[in-house]
Amino acid sequence: MSEDERKTILAIDDDPIILNQIMSILKDGYTIRPFTSGEAALKFLEAHPVDLILLDCNMPGGMSGFEVLAKLHDTADYKSIPVIFLTGSVDGDDEVNALANGAMDYLLKPIKDRSLAKRVSLQIELQDYRNELTQLVAARTEELRLANTKLLEREKITLDLLARAGDLRDHDTGEHINRTTNYVRIVAEDLVQNPKAGYELTVLRAQDIVEAAKLHDIGKVAMPDGVLLKPGKLTPEEFDIIKTHPIHGAQLLDDAVDKLGDDDLLREARNIAYAHHEKWNGSGYPRKLVGEDIPLSARITAIADVFDALTSERPYKNAFSNEDAFRILYEDAGSHFDPYLIEVVKRHEKDFENIRAGIGRE
Repeated sequence: MSEDERKTILAIDDDPIILNQIMSILKDGYTIRPFTSGEAALKFLEAHPVDLILLDCNMPGGMSGFEVLAKLHDTADYKSIPVIFLTGSVDGDDEVNALANGAMDYLLKPIKDRSLAKRVSLQIELQDYRNELTQLVAARTEELRLANTKLLEREKITLDLLARAGDLRDHDTGEHINRTTNYVRIVAEDLVQNPKAGYELTVLRAQDIVEAAKLHDIGKVAMPDGVLLKPGKLTPEEFDIIKTHPIHGAQLLDDAVDKLGDDDLLREARNIAYAHHEKWNGSGYPRKLVGEDIPLSARITAIADVFDALTSERPYKNAFSNEDAFRILYEDAGSHFDPYLIEVVKRHEKDFENIRAGIGRE
């Protein structure tokens, strides 16, 4: 075995005779680095990796073996190195303390040649096995991470395609989805960064709400073309039909939950699809929910959806200016919209305007 292939053993004992004995026993199979003090050995460790440590329990005049062991255990780079304690004491408490504090084995002095060689060989073999297992777990974890990333990306693409398919029935392009999603993102991120009782959002839930908002109008896939695509003003009967799209959207997403199981993203999507036309004062549809009975995700999406509708041209109306759209939102705070969320929007007028202009967000 070449010098480079040999395992390195750090031997720490205040008795040079013991160190010479260790070197004599192990010299043919290992590279031995002997030290008579714990301080010197730890200094060596700062720049040199080792595979195993032989550590004397009692070393008068400097760090004890227990102090060295504690230092090894508290240092991330050293704590995985196996330690075999060496001692001339027959005190059983020393053995228990050594093993309790991280030593892998315990060997009494005077050292027996065959016993030391066998215990060192066993610990080296076990450490090699642990290292191989760690590498195997790391490789498998990375494979799972990549597979999960691919699955999440596939789900995101599927969600986007489904949202755009629904949006294209009602709009000429899919830009309504992009803009509405980005308006929702601005408000949700503000709530994450500025916690307020009743409006707390974790980063993960905010991300779910942003993705789920893409499906707010998915129920429109169930609307008849003659009503959904009508260029002029709807009759009361036709508007009653349009008002059912939140119910259809919720049903579609309920079916998805039944098939796929409970899921935070699908739950938010269902809440948004069902409740984004509810109004703070209870005059919305389809259930006439009031105030905080309306899910937070739906209250956020309602603002984003209306702002985009106001600032977009439709066959039956011209686009409002940003200024007029903001004025309408603010006038409807406390009636149509959650008044606190409108205060959030006021802090981000410029961000909304940039999105409307196609600047700064996906």
